Amino acid sequence: MTLDMIQLVGPGGAGKTTTGSRLAQQLGVIFVDLDEWFAARHGDISKYLDVQGYARYAAQNVQSYLEVIAVAASPQVLALSSGFMTYATNVHPDYARVRCEIAASATTLVLLPSVDYETCVAETVRRQLARRFCRSAEREEQVIRRRFACYRDLQTTKLETMRPISEVVDAAIANASRCCGNSTFRLFDYVSLSTSKIQHLGTFASQDGARTRKGVV
Repeated sequence: MTLDMIQLVGPGGAGKTTTGSRLAQQLGVIFVDLDEWFAARHGDISKYLDVQGYARYAAQNVQSYLEVIAVAASPQVLALSSGFMTYATNVHPDYARVRCEIAASATTLVLLPSVDYETCVAETVRRQLARRFCRSAEREEQVIRRRFACYRDLQTTKLETMRPISEVVDAAIANASRCCGNSTFRLFDYVSLSTSKIQHLGTFASQDGARTRKGVV
């Protein structure tokens, strides 16, 4: 897996697409939404699920992820599908390896409305119901309650998204800056940041230091 990539994971409604597109714009890199990649090649996801079933969809989505990684020729921000980290281990021959790599990457960010369980559930349901393709409120609640622990327990940086998008993006950039400082992420070899922007990142990371140590920014 390339190190020149910020990967965003989290439940539906966490803000992965909104954050990812803004983050990529600020960094001057490509943004890829895995759902859009899938739909462009296999058609509407809801219809695909109706015809092929969830297991087949999950397997094909893992394959889509591998395709995105394989053709990545420059740094990018990648938003994964909401259930990507929750698939059955045997859904695809490479899934267990891929999942471990994503979870272990210093540049993977978990987006959640809140790390508080009930707050996250309520806000996720509210956001999902505002979408045109949403399921029932009961079904949306079942999904986030089942998946919350999976995302909460990932040992990587978490961003709470019940705040202005500019703050979420700043926190994501600060995390990338720290990774670059640790020589684990080469994205900033390609992106030219002004001195004032770098100073801002340092200030932001310092002010948020207490929460950063807990893995939440």
